[in-house]
Amino acid sequence: MRIGDLMNESGVGFGTSGARGLAADMTDRVCYAYTLGFLQYLLATGAAAPGCEVGLAGDLRPSTGRILNAAARAALDLGCRPRYFGRIPSPAVAAYGIARGSPSLMVTGSHIPDDRNGIKFNLPTGEVLKADEAGIRAQEVEIPSALFDVGGMLRAGEPPALPPQEPTANDAYVRRYLDFFTAGCLAGLRVGVYEHSSVAREPYRVILEGLGAQVTRLGWSDRFIPVDTEAIRPEDVVLARDWAAGGAFDALVSADGDGDRPLVADETGRWLRGDIAGILCARRLGVRALATPVSSNTAVERCGAFDRVLRTRIGSPYVIEGMGQLRAAGLAPVAGYEANGGFLLETPITWGDRTLAALPTRDAVLVALTILLTAVEQGRPVSALAADLPARFTHSDRIKDFPTALSAARIAALTSGDPARDQAAVAAVFGPAFGPVAALDTTDGLRISFASGEIAHLRPSGNAPELRAYTEAASPERAAQMNAICLDLLAGWRRE
Repeated sequence: MRIGDLMNESGVGFGTSGARGLAADMTDRVCYAYTLGFLQYLLATGAAAPGCEVGLAGDLRPSTGRILNAAARAALDLGCRPRYFGRIPSPAVAAYGIARGSPSLMVTGSHIPDDRNGIKFNLPTGEVLKADEAGIRAQEVEIPSALFDVGGMLRAGEPPALPPQEPTANDAYVRRYLDFFTAGCLAGLRVGVYEHSSVAREPYRVILEGLGAQVTRLGWSDRFIPVDTEAIRPEDVVLARDWAAGGAFDALVSADGDGDRPLVADETGRWLRGDIAGILCARRLGVRALATPVSSNTAVERCGAFDRVLRTRIGSPYVIEGMGQLRAAGLAPVAGYEANGGFLLETPITWGDRTLAALPTRDAVLVALTILLTAVEQGRPVSALAADLPARFTHSDRIKDFPTALSAARIAALTSGDPARDQAAVAAVFGPAFGPVAALDTTDGLRISFASGEIAHLRPSGNAPELRAYTEAASPERAAQMNAICLDLLAGWRRE
């Protein structure tokens, strides 16, 4: 069976974040086939050698263990050697694979609810990129019919394929930061770790305590909680404010389910926007050139801290391609970040006699550590760190269960390619709420710049049936107000 046909048959798509779909649709057979296609592609292109080891890890969703076992079985059947690293952050398993030159995969649905799941594939050099997707979809795989029952699950009696868990990758990830940052650099800092169901919760605690911070564990959960760092849940806003109300913390830190997107709150319990956190992280690391999606806050250009800022489409593969362009142009250090806060390091960072190796995939922990370190070094609260950035504020949210095809069709109706016609069409929909339209950008979705300087950006999610709205204005209140107006207008699209 061709992987491209499997996509249509199963309803489990393959794209920017690997394979992703409803957990019920991600049967053992489907996950086995996707893993087989990924590894066959690596062997066919010479990116991996026959008999190579394959690192596996996962998040804490109920379906993750089953999917890991199916992936391990595929690796074994292709003659590879699966190694199971446990429920650890996505960047931890990716970093270990990059260091050893071996492929890896992470079973995770990231921030989406646990009725869904996914498999994120990593090349020996880093994430699967857009050019690799076509090669994987074209793979013809043989699926042993006797291996699966009529429901697509491994037959009862099949021995487990997942090997015993080993701590190697997680330990290396923790050492990555303990070896780079100075011992005791966070001494005296009181940090609350919002653990919920993130696989980053234990590495966060170990690293922060190892650097001298006083850590309090908060909000541990034994059920999966879909924390989204771009569209923060109202209950997480309330939790952070309540935890901070007594003045017990200098900061709060957290991450999404697979630990590649950070959440950092100041001493008042206000969560920082991911694209502001990315600027603060890049500035402290001494990054000179940045790649970031078109949806990120324009303060990155206006602050003047970077030699070059390259705007990309939304999604880590596009940011990675952009970072590669900057590095090829001779710029360094080079990094990238997304509006969700995930930070990618294209080139090593050297401070004195210590070097932090490149990690060109989203990471949460690095963002939190650099922000906390900056607060200690400057003797300022976290709430003051962005005070010298231009007053630009963003807000984002989404409408769930909005069919991707419908949102794409609605946006396409406003973007025919005729500038005058498109501007008039957009003005008719959004002008009454936001005023004259100054410019349109269709790099990814529809980004509308208004004469007032405000921005609204509409985009179908790339990995879930959601329609997202990003807004930017001169105050957080106005950005949030704009976002609410946008969501109300977009909800009308579904009713029409």
